[in-house]
Amino acid sequence: MAAETKQTCYEGSCVQSFQFYLEHSGEHEAIMQCVHNVLPGEFQRIGAGKSSLDVLGVGSGGGEMDSQMLTLLQSTFPAVPISADIVEGSSKLTDNFKASVAKIANLQKIPFGWHIMHSEDYEKQVKAKGDVKQFDFIHMIQMIYYVDNLAGTIKFFQSLLKNNGRLMIIIEAANSGWDTLWKTYKKDLCVDAITEYRSCGEIIACLKSLGLKYDEHTIPNSFDIAECFTPSSQLGQRLLNFLTAKDNFEQSFTPEIRAGMLDLLRNKCSTEKDGKVLFNSTLKCILVHA
Repeated sequence: MAAETKQTCYEGSCVQSFQFYLEHSGEHEAIMQCVHNVLPGEFQRIGAGKSSLDVLGVGSGGGEMDSQMLTLLQSTFPAVPISADIVEGSSKLTDNFKASVAKIANLQKIPFGWHIMHSEDYEKQVKAKGDVKQFDFIHMIQMIYYVDNLAGTIKFFQSLLKNNGRLMIIIEAANSGWDTLWKTYKKDLCVDAITEYRSCGEIIACLKSLGLKYDEHTIPNSFDIAECFTPSSQLGQRLLNFLTAKDNFEQSFTPEIRAGMLDLLRNKCSTEKDGKVLFNSTLKCILVHA
């Protein structure tokens, strides 16, 4: 299977790096605030008059977001049976997800289908089978950076939506700190798992070119990267490793490139306040219509 040969971002040490980033950045909390503001109304529209609801998570990681969204959907439609299919390339994160499901009583009522593979391998499998399961709600949170064919991926998953369904894509905002860093240093950073950095700007342009209807919501977020500017700081080094998707920031770039990145991070990607250097990690939530 191609899923075994293509690099999965979050295996081994990458899983620990990802968990460290989530703890430091407050990203999941920011996303969940948006989810709780936006999804109840969306779920009412999606599920109105339906006798069952099917959810697909693509790149679900350890399932932290999925668990809360499925719980929210259950509370919106307590009498309606719900199924969940999960597509995730990391076996370690899928194991974490399964372990968390086992501890949450309400989720044990939901039958889960586990697909440990990349989204593009799932697409190939579905097309080869010809037995296409459709879904009321599909979500892709912080994963669309890793697909090879952006338009093809969006078109495929949007085609799996049932009547009144929604495809939710959460991604870094255009002109956020991530967008600025990765586009300025594209040739140095887009060399491993991410070969083409995409932000909300590319997604919106793609949706427009495909003629798809969508709604857009801003998810404000920032986190302190002041430690990145203290060479002896282990926290700073770990943050720099994650921001640049490297195992070792110091060893991965020339001194000139490192200095340029640090200058950009401080002066173009962040704002300084009360001794903190607040990296702009604003996200966008895009809801694509069926």
